[in-house]
Formats: sequence, structure tokens, C-alpha cells
Amino acid sequence: MPRPLTTQETHEFLDSKPGWIVLTTIGPDGFPHTVPLGYFRLGDEILMGVRAHTLKLRNIGHNPNVSLLLETGSTMQDIKGVMVQGTATVHTEPDEILHYSREAAKRRGVAESDLPTEPRPGAAYIRVTPVRIRSWDYSEDTPRAARR
Repeated sequence: MPRPLTTQETHEFLDSKPGWIVLTTIGPDGFPHTVPLGYFRLGDEILMGVRAHTLKLRNIGHNPNVSLLLETGSTMQDIKGVMVQGTATVHTEPDEILHYSREAAKRRGVAESDLPTEPRPGAAYIRVTPVRIRSWDYSEDTPRAARR
């Protein structure tokens, strides 16, 4: 049985960026649309930089309920993951784009003097506010007492 991650472990796992986060939106036709994206965590929220006017943004306009998935591991003994179900908002205002671009750059280790000073043309950000978070850790390194 996997154990759920604590809130701190969930944040650490997300911040370690072990891969692309997978975003699923629902189109107006009811079908899911799933894409991998770069991301960063800001507090409890997840942000993803995208190009404006894409299908995922149109889908969020129709239905802001989304799902995010981040998982690592290749065997049952080392699988770890987080699924976030939440509400997405799309941000396209230049001031917001610049703010989020600077936050993303800081998290990548960009020096303060090299942070963006202008918003990137044609950019947008998706901000997901969690409603429900599920997590799992199948690793054998997990202490038995924590598994119960």
C-alpha cells in the first residue's frame, strides 16, 4: 500500500521538478485534453507558462476545472506522485505575465540582475488553485510506521 505524502513532502516533491507536470482540461465537446508543461509552485498554487490562444486556454475558458499529475519512478518500489484537482485561471495581462516570468526565473536560479524586465510577447500563465490533492509513495525506503 502506498502512503500519502505530507504537505511538506508534497511541496518538496513539486519543487524538485522531477519532470513535466501533466495538465488535463476538458473541451466543450466533453473530451479531455492532456499536455505536459513546465511549471513552478507559488505557495499552494501551481503556475504554468504557455502560449496565448491555445486549446488548453480555450478549454479553461469553458470549464476551469482541471487536473495536474506529476509522477516519478519506474518500478512499484519507487513510484511517487501527486495529483492536483483544482480551478484554473488564465492570466494574460502584461503586468501579471512579467510578475510570473520573474517568479519562474527566480526558481530556476536566475540572478536578480538578469530577471526579465519586459513581459514575453504572446505569453500567458495558467494558475491552478488546488481543491483536492492526492499523493502516493510506494518507495521501500518509507518507514513501516509511516505506512500505516
